[in-house]
Amino acid sequence: MLDNGYLSLFEHDSFASGVPHNTFSRLRKEDPLSWTEGDAETKGFWSLTRHTDIALANKENAIFSSAQGIRLEDQSHEEYMARRTFQETDSTEHAITRRKVNPSFSSRTMLGFESTIRELAVDIVDSALQYSEFDAVDAIATQLPMLMLGRILGVPDEDLSWLVQKGDALIGNSDPDFTDHVIDKTDTSEYRLMPFRSPAGKELYDYADELLSKRRAIAENGILAKMMSDEDGLDAQAFKNFFCLLVAAGNDTTRYSIAMALNCLAHDSSLIAQLKTGEYWDTCADEFIRLASPTMHFRRTATEDYELHGKTIRKGDKVLLWFVSGSRDESVFEKPHDVNLGRKPNRHLAFGQGGPHVCLGMHLARLEVRIVLEELVKRVAHFEAIDAPTWTRSNFICGVKKINVRATKL
Repeated sequence: MLDNGYLSLFEHDSFASGVPHNTFSRLRKEDPLSWTEGDAETKGFWSLTRHTDIALANKENAIFSSAQGIRLEDQSHEEYMARRTFQETDSTEHAITRRKVNPSFSSRTMLGFESTIRELAVDIVDSALQYSEFDAVDAIATQLPMLMLGRILGVPDEDLSWLVQKGDALIGNSDPDFTDHVIDKTDTSEYRLMPFRSPAGKELYDYADELLSKRRAIAENGILAKMMSDEDGLDAQAFKNFFCLLVAAGNDTTRYSIAMALNCLAHDSSLIAQLKTGEYWDTCADEFIRLASPTMHFRRTATEDYELHGKTIRKGDKVLLWFVSGSRDESVFEKPHDVNLGRKPNRHLAFGQGGPHVCLGMHLARLEVRIVLEELVKRVAHFEAIDAPTWTRSNFICGVKKINVRATKL
């Protein structure tokens, strides 16, 4: 569990009780370019934990490349080619795909969904508040991203619960609550050509095949239909991988951002009082997203030797950009572990800002977080945690899985 006196960032168990912020704080101060040993299957890696270094590496695509994978896992070239999305590409190749999908996720396009998000949020919050005690993640945080996923993709509502379950199994492949094929406890080599080395990847591939063959109905105004009708669109394998990416990343990260917001509100009654003033709706979503930083890192691979902090990153070394650490860097954020609803500027790294791989869904995430909180705050006089939250077991995606709350309606 310990790596040079710190909790090992290689071990998923180090994150099973929440992000090890004390370890990240010590690394930022004492060893901002730190080395972590791997094991027989996974090579060791460098960790960047300071905001400035992460922002630099995220921008320097030519030196810190995404084109050998963005996960900690080592892949053969065959595995990489079978599973890659445009996230795992650089420069021109990345830009070509990015230009195709950007319009569907622009701030202007997302604002067109505002009324839909609000209608869904009203129904979700009202349904949750039928009960005085409930799991806020299951009743609220999971519901809105799941339903919006259907609107964005164009798939029917009756398929969404199954799709989210499979997306959880993919992105939560280290957590036994989400999958029977836990990545560090089970031999998953049978699925090495599937996303996240998961059998859920094959099931999602099969679903995508049905979309491509038109054996499964899909809304014409959804992004999947647009991608399928584009003459210069993705080939079949790229489409299937893009579909898996949207199912996993398009749901979980926003869910855990909302879950973090609800967890904060449930443990600090002053936050609801502040939100009721109406002064913080333009800034609060980014603050909760900063604190959540659900995609904790992306990996890059050095394309040349690089000197930093008196050490040499060698060509071919893996380098992890710990966004979750940079977003709580004391040199950038005053009282970084506190909730400051009016924090401005808020230069968090949760969306991978400043680089070519900035999150496609950031505008949608902000809208969903803000609107669901607006509708909740309108309706509650009291909102408190009954017990401690539970967290995902993952060094990649971390978030509140369950938080039981007691709520009193106005």
